[in-house]
Amino acid sequence: MRAPAFWSRPPGSPGPAALALWPLSLVWRLATALRWRLIRAEKAAIPVVCVGNLTAGGAGKTPTTIALAQALAGRGVAVHVVSRGHGGAARGPRRVDPLADAASEVGDEPLLLALWAPTWVSRDRAAGVRAAARAGARLALLDDGFQNPRLRKDLSIVVVDAGAGFGNGRVIPAGPLREPVAAGLARADAAILIGDGAEAARTLGDWPALARLAPLRARLEPLAAAMPLDGADVVAFAGIGRPEKFFRTLRALGARLVATHAFPDHAPYAPRILRRMIEEARAADAMLVTTEKDAARLSAACRSQVLALPVRLSFDNAAAFEALIDRIAALSSQS
Repeated sequence: MRAPAFWSRPPGSPGPAALALWPLSLVWRLATALRWRLIRAEKAAIPVVCVGNLTAGGAGKTPTTIALAQALAGRGVAVHVVSRGHGGAARGPRRVDPLADAASEVGDEPLLLALWAPTWVSRDRAAGVRAAARAGARLALLDDGFQNPRLRKDLSIVVVDAGAGFGNGRVIPAGPLREPVAAGLARADAAILIGDGAEAARTLGDWPALARLAPLRARLEPLAAAMPLDGADVVAFAGIGRPEKFFRTLRALGARLVATHAFPDHAPYAPRILRRMIEEARAADAMLVTTEKDAARLSAACRSQVLALPVRLSFDNAAAFEALIDRIAALSSQS
């Protein structure tokens, strides 16, 4: 599903569609509040650190989880990642094999995460953490799950896309929020704001409660050294939370976008659609380029004809990021 345009309206002017859906948002909020009130959270045998967000769609959770896993492994922490495996059929707990598993089985994001740390997919996140602990994990990173009350978190990090902020500030379906901003930020121990300076300033101005968390500032930087894009003709496609961000990144790297194709987040690619885009790129003598996450959903045969642009999270204040890693690493020493 692609997010409706009115979700992106400014917080003070949600628009008629959002106002019409407001009663359904009240039902969503009530159901969420009841879940938190009625479900007893399980305390895991190892510390659990959650990387989540407040909105539907992508905010940068997976690149953040990768950055945390890398840094913690560098400190000698036996960290495993637990994901729901959105888009995959496996219920789990199942350890992901990035060389043998398909995105249709375990989801696209777990395939990326498994390249950096042992990764488990589990619809029951508590069961996934138990499996990770039995396999030797001393700390579990949850990729998403901030709104899941079944597992107690020792530390929760909220990731915010500075370009999108919290949209119109309304709860699903009137807006993009999974829960009200005030309620979500009250449970957060830290926040990471991903985007450029102007976007971050606007989001912090719109949402003072986020500013009070003193979020770490970061940017997604493309690793384009192995893919010379400056001046290259490109056909680009993406099925992520905000495909236009990917297209802007390609333009910033100097690519000439012959065509762009936006798909819903986690969308499976039918062979006929991929063949059409491959033929389009050939006819234009252009490269066919997508994201790492999208490439994980392609067959091996198609993947050989598509270039994937990797991105990594870069923190504006390295000392602040190291302090966060210190805080998380200290949790693992207590397990």
